[in-house]
Parts: sequence; C-alpha cells; structure tokens
Amino acid sequence: MMTDTDWSTQGRCRTEPPDTLFVQGAEQNRAKSLCTGCPVRTDCLAYALDERIEFGIWGGMTERERRALLRRRPTVTSWGSLLRTAERQQAQTAAEPESAAVPQAS
Repeated sequence: MMTDTDWSTQGRCRTEPPDTLFVQGAEQNRAKSLCTGCPVRTDCLAYALDERIEFGIWGGMTERERRALLRRRPTVTSWGSLLRTAERQQAQTAAEPESAAVPQAS
C-alpha cells in the first residue's frame, strides 16, 4: 500500500537541503526551477494543495500561488484526482495526430 508521500523519494529535490525549498523573494524562482522536469511534480503539488501546506515550494508553486489557486477553485475536493485527469487529457491531446486536432479546409 502506498502512502500519500511515497512519491517524494523520486523528486528532483530529494538530494537538496530542505531549506532550499523554503525561501523568499527572488530565491523562490531558483527553488521553483528544481521542479522543472521533475517526474513527481504533479503528485507533489496535489499533496500540498490537498493538505493545505502553507510554506515552501511544492510542485513548482510558491505558497502565494497555491493560495491563489485554492481561492479560485474552492470546490475542488481532490487536487490529486483533478491534476492527474488534466495530465492524462493533455497527454492524450498531445498524442493526437495534427490532422485530427486541426480541421482542414475543403
């Protein structure tokens, strides 16, 4: 059985000192860059949103960005489910042949 944080051992940040992700100001951009290309970015972000984690960079978002997202979408009950569904839809759209995605003029 997997726990909510089993994904954390696969994060790109796993070898960084924890303080690296708990910074302010311009340093947040550097911390967020660690999340680029991370294989568990979605799980990390979903965890932070579902658990209402107030501090640090999680899934490429600052605490301010997460608060804004939570305010915009107050009815979401499972960010994990929502983000994984969106990820699958995006992958499916990207996999469609270009001719299927763009109607051709006749």
